[in-house]
Amino acid sequence: MFRQLAFGAIPLGACLGAFTVPCSAAQLSDVEHIIVIYLENHSFDNLFGFFPNADGIAAAGATKIQVDPEGHPYTFLPPVQHLVKKPDGTKGAEVDDRFPANLLNQPFSIDAFVPIGEATGDLLHRYYDQIEQIDGGRMDKFAAYSDARGLAMGFYDGSKTKLWDYAKRYTLTDHFFHAAFGGSFLNHFWMICACTPRYEGVPPDGITAKFVEGHISQLGLTGVIRTDLLSPQGYAVNTMFAQLGPHPKDPKSPFDNFLPPIDANKVPTIGSRLSDKNITWAWYSGGWDDAVAGKASKDFQFHHQPFAYFSNYEQLKSEGHLLDAQDFMSDIVQGTLPQVVFYKPIGELNEHPEYANVLEGDEHLDKVLRLIEQSPIWSKSIVIVTFDENGGYWDHVPPPVIDEWGPGMRVPTVIISPFAKKGFIDHTIYDTTAILKLIETRWGLEPLGQRDKCSKDMTAAFEFDGPASATPDPDCKKKPVGGSKPETPPPPEASPKP
Repeated sequence: MFRQLAFGAIPLGACLGAFTVPCSAAQLSDVEHIIVIYLENHSFDNLFGFFPNADGIAAAGATKIQVDPEGHPYTFLPPVQHLVKKPDGTKGAEVDDRFPANLLNQPFSIDAFVPIGEATGDLLHRYYDQIEQIDGGRMDKFAAYSDARGLAMGFYDGSKTKLWDYAKRYTLTDHFFHAAFGGSFLNHFWMICACTPRYEGVPPDGITAKFVEGHISQLGLTGVIRTDLLSPQGYAVNTMFAQLGPHPKDPKSPFDNFLPPIDANKVPTIGSRLSDKNITWAWYSGGWDDAVAGKASKDFQFHHQPFAYFSNYEQLKSEGHLLDAQDFMSDIVQGTLPQVVFYKPIGELNEHPEYANVLEGDEHLDKVLRLIEQSPIWSKSIVIVTFDENGGYWDHVPPPVIDEWGPGMRVPTVIISPFAKKGFIDHTIYDTTAILKLIETRWGLEPLGQRDKCSKDMTAAFEFDGPASATPDPDCKKKPVGGSKPETPPPPEASPKP
């Protein structure tokens, strides 16, 4: 259906050999489109732990030995658990008998027991629990603070994925951390506003400091794993739902409380920054049109739609900034993509454990990337494929200590572009806000917060002429590496101020 581009596929400024076109190096200003594809829930070691010449599992050292909550090393990893549906329709935790009960206390191959094209159970990935797992940078309590127990130490043979092939052809970053401790809800906010949302007003009872109940108690973990939705200062750190945008029809559990709309006039997003400069942008999401119509698929993830939480949600929707995956595909083919794009695949295609598997999501990703490579916009585009967070999987590299929100764990991030260095591993330390910094640097936008202000802008991964990076801000100081375990609750001033 699509033909490979010839002359049009050559990035601006590339040398054309026998052609009489002058040869000049590309600049960041030559980039016309930045496309972010946002997948789900895998750590770097979980998918890319054996990528040649990357900082992988071979360098894990003592971090691969896991300990219990009291700090005693396990002899064997705790048996892998997963949730199963009971005859009465409820879910309960059971041992996943696909995995042996005597897994050695070290990283192990999931593929040896469950093929990469099949789903495993889900793993706990929440704000306070991830801080405990990191254990001050020792990276040794992932099995202890997981409802899936030993599964946290599993890895896949990532060479079976197409994303691995793209990483070999283009640029892989092996020290890219997701911005915030915990799960998808909080990390999606950091992707668009470099901020942690605050619950304005008096929250209902039962959604602040609270320890988990229900199936976790069957695993003997009551009093270990916490279910806090809000910090003591009222910051939303775990999954809540949008009042104005699509949300579950009948929330019933403590996990399904609504977050009041965030004042878009007080908390800027990358969308508002772009609109202020008349830069076109859109957030595309699989299943979006059905969700807006009240017919959300069971695979649609409401908490993966960060712009739906803001007070200007209806305006963003009416202005065409919030669109469906089908619009994304159509705009690629027609060459009408906005200048800045975020694409969130629907649940079954986002590689999230339990309701998706790695290979189906990877095949979908490959189709999207091939469409982009064959489209009219390819020659002037940057595509960044990254994961929202680690999904509860272990990684051996301690995250840098920056602030009370994170960063969290390393996640696979691949830069695919005619401008990208080919066959290159970028060892620069980044977190998710580096994507914001790249967008801000390209279009001259004001930073959203301290994190993106002080981030590297990812231009080390590209074949640009001369130093394309923004000048370091004198207010930005280097932070140590080693994980974070705050002894006191986050201070009120952590989120953006009005």
